[in-house]
Amino acid sequence: RLIRLDPGTTKNLEGREVAMSDRIFCLLKEAVTGKQPDDFVLTRPGNKPVKSFRRAWTRLCTKAGCEGLLIHDFRRSAARALRRAGVSESVVMAVGGWKTASMFRRYAIVSSRDIAAGIKKLEEHRVENSHDFGHDSPFLVQSEAEVKNGNIN
Repeated sequence: RLIRLDPGTTKNLEGREVAMSDRIFCLLKEAVTGKQPDDFVLTRPGNKPVKSFRRAWTRLCTKAGCEGLLIHDFRRSAARALRRAGVSESVVMAVGGWKTASMFRRYAIVSSRDIAAGIKKLEEHRVENSHDFGHDSPFLVQSEAEVKNGNIN
């Protein structure tokens, strides 16, 4: 249940292993049904290997109405999904094969929704741990409804 990328076959030339989810395992099992252990996973009719994955991907996307979708886009999407799921940056970097935090940050795009969720978590943490600005603070907000109505203490 591991996806193994051999050294020299990745963008940074380093090998790595990534665990398969149950869903990926089932899809892969379906893709190799009836094939021999040394056969390619992605084949054409007659079990002929796909010679140019990029060309095959482009044609597939065109037929599916997803022109311009790059396989590389899934790497970025996976990084964002892993971070949103609470996976640590070091694990996301290992899965995606990023060697440096600066390179990882180029791919792990942060949206305004991500930032808003972070601020909400901070507010919840402060409430749970009684870390507020004090009851006498002119900046203390009583409720979200009061903010929407413009009524701020």
